[in-house]
Amino acid sequence: MKVINTISDLRAFLDLARREGKTIGLVPTMGALHEGHASLVRRSVAENDVTVVSIFLNPTQFNDPSDLERYPRTLEADCQLLDACGATVAFAPTVKEIYPEPDTRTFSYPPTDTVMEGAFRPGHFNGVCQIVSKLFSYVEPDRSYFGEKDFQQIAVIRRMVEDLGLKLTIVPCPVVREENGLAMSSRNSLLKPEERAIAPKIYATLANSVVFAEGHSVKETHDFVVTAINSVPGLEVQYFSIVDGRTLADVKSWDESDFIVGCITVFCGATPIRLIDHIKYKGEE
Repeated sequence: MKVINTISDLRAFLDLARREGKTIGLVPTMGALHEGHASLVRRSVAENDVTVVSIFLNPTQFNDPSDLERYPRTLEADCQLLDACGATVAFAPTVKEIYPEPDTRTFSYPPTDTVMEGAFRPGHFNGVCQIVSKLFSYVEPDRSYFGEKDFQQIAVIRRMVEDLGLKLTIVPCPVVREENGLAMSSRNSLLKPEERAIAPKIYATLANSVVFAEGHSVKETHDFVVTAINSVPGLEVQYFSIVDGRTLADVKSWDESDFIVGCITVFCGATPIRLIDHIKYKGEE
């Protein structure tokens, strides 16, 4: 596996691959890789001749400087994992390489990017679109792979791809979970042992709510989830939204859409770690 740090070297390598008729897959990441990322890389390796994995902790998508500062950085271990998964290139640029000047572009795709994470983390999705659009322009992939744990992010990126008229396929990949049900996340490494013990209750509650929803309204299901999670000491729901799985607009009735998803963010612990997850109530299995 090659480790490339500059845009010019990356483009030169990929131009040669394209001239040879090779297909290119891209897996954008912020590093601190785990088995969830590995599953995306392995799928790209299986479906493309060349797989590029970006490792870049993007500052423009953090609206909380302390959150950026705390985010784990494990470049050496990341490269070892990628090599073992069969990745062709690890693209690990500096911030100055990606942003030699401030990126002043704005992206707006309401309601997809204004609800949930968009409402609680102003500017977050604009930063996501800035970096992902840059990566798409550098790599020009045939396919790009994203984990469904970041369910809203995939919806926003699809809107951006359509808006920019890009010729690539967005490939969503299933959430990879630990044995206890906790969605794998780079932030999990920040959890203390006592926090790891309670964090799985998030998904357990979501799973229970699917059965609950069969005999209850959307509002009753919403309240069931929030009450159950907030009753666990050390867990606090920031938001739980039951939405149309395509537009991310709130639904009030199970009959409003053929694809309905519950998206949640929970603070875990005394120095709270934000954990996100989702559950599908209807459709798109």
